[in-house]
Amino acid sequence: MKKFRIISSLTIAVVTLLLGVNIIFLTRLYRSFESQAKVMVRECLADANLDEVLNRVEWNRGHEEEIEYQGQALSQSRGISNDTLYTSVVEGDSVVELRKTPLDPGTNYSDIMVMEICYGAHETIDPYFPLSLHRLDSIFVRLLDDKDIHPEVATIVALDEHGALIAGDTLAIAGRDRLDRYEYIYHIINGNRYRAYVSPLTGHVMRQMAGLIVTTFLIILAIGFAFWYLLHTVVKLRTIEEMKDEFTNNMTHELKTPIAVAYSANDALLNYDGDAEPDKRRCYLRIALDQLSRLGGMVENILSLSMERRRTLVLDREPLLIKPFLCDLVEAQRLRSPKPVSFICDVTPEDLTFVTDPVHLANVINNLIDNAIKYSRDSVEIIIEASRGMIRVADNGIGIPRRSLPLIFDRFYRVASGAHADVRGYGIGLFYVRSIVEKMGGSISVESEEGSGSVFTIMFPES
Repeated sequence: MKKFRIISSLTIAVVTLLLGVNIIFLTRLYRSFESQAKVMVRECLADANLDEVLNRVEWNRGHEEEIEYQGQALSQSRGISNDTLYTSVVEGDSVVELRKTPLDPGTNYSDIMVMEICYGAHETIDPYFPLSLHRLDSIFVRLLDDKDIHPEVATIVALDEHGALIAGDTLAIAGRDRLDRYEYIYHIINGNRYRAYVSPLTGHVMRQMAGLIVTTFLIILAIGFAFWYLLHTVVKLRTIEEMKDEFTNNMTHELKTPIAVAYSANDALLNYDGDAEPDKRRCYLRIALDQLSRLGGMVENILSLSMERRRTLVLDREPLLIKPFLCDLVEAQRLRSPKPVSFICDVTPEDLTFVTDPVHLANVINNLIDNAIKYSRDSVEIIIEASRGMIRVADNGIGIPRRSLPLIFDRFYRVASGAHADVRGYGIGLFYVRSIVEKMGGSISVESEEGSGSVFTIMFPES
């Protein structure tokens, strides 16, 4: 058992370590998916800007005027260094202005070309057709949907290079402090930009990782259940082994006692003149007979257990009138009981009949009565009730602890009886009772409280 504990502990430690490493990798994977999703949101914002400005003339068709280019005839040069766009505006032979525009990490020259196209479009179109944030929002949301990103909130405002509001209303954006912010510079000369407020992308990332997360969780559940079942089985086997050892010890003691007493009685008859003392001879013979009868009962119990285990027991069913049957059992129990017993037998109706095996049903009832007598005080009252499909045996004995109630019908199980620890048993009586009742097609249940007695109820299928 010690070796099993060591191996189990090492296995659990290794599995726990692997699960921890798996969680670390899942966290990294989550961050990677989140980073990719944020890149896609920025791309959607840039594409929405380009689509909006290039389609603005089409949307305003019918309101055109002759458009002349209003931008400055200036030459410009671009350069990227350390995620910063350097724009030099040259007029004649002198540099009029040098602007520094911060860029998102990873921005390359192709992105700059798109930005220049947008800049030219804005320079040409903005003086005649103003920005429509409503259309820009619609395009932005549609592009996000195309990429399977469905945030609860996705809206855009326009800002200047200092963050002052050009268009839109940031105060109208509910919970903006809890939203992610994405900025895109659409005018690389004056630094005007769009700021998109978007709900956190946790839901999108979790949908992307759903399959991996669910399968990982199911694997954890499967491993946990396997370990629990293994430990539960091992503990149960160990408990059964302990109960078998206790059964063997009890049985050995119980078998030795009647054998020793019967041996002593016969030895006395052989070594003394029994004819001279006939009373003593009869006493010794009665002692030997009682002990042999007790020994026969023990063997019968063991044989009954063995028959049940082989599952070859065939019941001899026949109509049985219950009232006289129970009365005979009560009289026999009253005669052999070692303490005063009061019986109440109530059968309704008087001619109640069961189709069952009389021998095994008698063994079942006798077992219940024997337990009621053994686990009681100086005297006991036993009530036996019978009606259609039911026999109930109740007593006013010491009762059964609540924690033991689910176990009393298990093989070899014995209730720790405290003050009645001297009561001998094998832990097979109630197991035999349940087995026989189930073979009869019925069921047995128990209700009990310590100090208040027990009630055993047997339910039979009505024929």
